[in-house]
Amino acid sequence: MDLELTGKKAIVTGGSRGIGKQIARILAQEGVDVVIAARDPERLEATAKEITAETSRNIVPLTVDTSDDDSVKVMVKKAAEALGGVDILINGAATVGGIAPPPKLAEITKDAVWADINVKVMGYLRTAQAAAPYMIAQGWGRIVNISGMAARQSGNTIGSMRNVSVAALTKNLADELGEHGINVTVVHPGGTVTERTTPEGLANMAKSNTIHRAVDASDIANVVVFLASPKSVAITGDTIAAGGGVGKAIHY
Repeated sequence: MDLELTGKKAIVTGGSRGIGKQIARILAQEGVDVVIAARDPERLEATAKEITAETSRNIVPLTVDTSDDDSVKVMVKKAAEALGGVDILINGAATVGGIAPPPKLAEITKDAVWADINVKVMGYLRTAQAAAPYMIAQGWGRIVNISGMAARQSGNTIGSMRNVSVAALTKNLADELGEHGINVTVVHPGGTVTERTTPEGLANMAKSNTIHRAVDASDIANVVVFLASPKSVAITGDTIAAGGGVGKAIHY
């Protein structure tokens, strides 16, 4: 299937590693020029060189702190200048989770809650605010927000709060921007194999879903890239779970 993405221009936040890196790679394989944005300039440079060498597309590394209004505005402006516009925004920058057990009620602090939400939820909002005018001006665009399965299950209070908030943000953006030809969706990865995954983690992932194999970052990226394409026109304001069938709840 031709996803009709050749020549499009994308921003991927959190694009230097993990799911974001794979999204940038597959977008580039489909003919998209990509700005990858994250905090670590060295990792960004290395990732940009790697994907450019593989795909011959224009991969531009830009540093950004999505918890800061000015940093986001500057990054999006530089991205539009470097690429010649913005067609696609993939929001993926977030505080890395799953390294330590989530805090219990008595351990949760307002600083921890705000730090997490400010980077992810507010960061997604900031970046969408900065990128949307470019899409509105041309009458077409795609925004895909990477959230997570904590939106659909308990066990991580802060994680559930932030991921449910991303879903709410997504629907509101979709309703407002739809008349401008802009679709907005959210993807909930489950346990996903990335550079950080241990052999034990890999085995546990395969046991926890219904396909009985671990889902890796490129599996998630394939879903996201379809949603970023013109072919996804019928899907907006909604959630795609990409956890390999994890969980028992029925969503309809």
